[in-house]
Amino acid sequence: MSRVAIVKGLNPIESTVKALEMIKTDLDEVLYAEKPILIKPNYINARHPSTGITTDSRVVEGIVKFLKEHGKGNIIIGEGSGFADTFEAFKVSGIDKVAEKWNAKLVDLNKDFFVEVYPPNPLALKKVKVAKTALESLIISVPKLKLHRLATVTLGLKNMMGALASKGVMHNGHLSENIADLASVLKPSLTVIDGVIAGEGHETSGNPVEMNLVVTGTDPVGVDTVGAALMEVQPTEVKHLVFAEKKGLGTCRLKDIEVVGEPIEKVKRKFRRSVSSKILKHF
Repeated sequence: MSRVAIVKGLNPIESTVKALEMIKTDLDEVLYAEKPILIKPNYINARHPSTGITTDSRVVEGIVKFLKEHGKGNIIIGEGSGFADTFEAFKVSGIDKVAEKWNAKLVDLNKDFFVEVYPPNPLALKKVKVAKTALESLIISVPKLKLHRLATVTLGLKNMMGALASKGVMHNGHLSENIADLASVLKPSLTVIDGVIAGEGHETSGNPVEMNLVVTGTDPVGVDTVGAALMEVQPTEVKHLVFAEKKGLGTCRLKDIEVVGEPIEKVKRKFRRSVSSKILKHF
């Protein structure tokens, strides 16, 4: 079974470390890899994490702290913002200070060298240009817990779109298939969902929901499945998770996931969706 940890607490750094300790036996690939480690947060824009839009720097700091305490040194924090200068987003969120404190490298993936890759057995995405840093690194995806107008939820798998030369190439009428295809070439080895201040409505609506949660696991589909359930979204409603499971990238069935820490039923909350989300579902 896939294993996913849920931790609730008021100190995001401590909660993140605790959640990672809970799944430490699953982290061999992360802790013993010779590759650089890319921590990939979600900075779609330069809004503060308290808006429920962007990744909390304290969750990222918890990950870096855990890695450093386990002897990892080659750590990169990288993102390619969609609607802002990436380094401005780093500054607003406080990621620049985290990188300085822990001697991690900051990278704007929008300015990286891009490599054209070909997802195996594609559902829709036959080729795509991806940041070389992401291709050459072991990836830790650190999304925000929030809803999305087109993809229903935007969590660890969709977060990989920030490593593309053009994010718009994914929005060609096959977004869900494209996300699953992209995950086959940029599969996170670890996902850590920032559910400290989550976001309802849609991905940039700025409707914060205080949850004080951190969710983590090494099955990227399983972690996103638990994230969806925490917002009371049926995993089968999230089509890119269904497609990713069919591609053998993980499980989107809650019955096949061992949840450690807080039970989903105890900490979940029904997230209010935007009107546009409900309309778009019919097209």
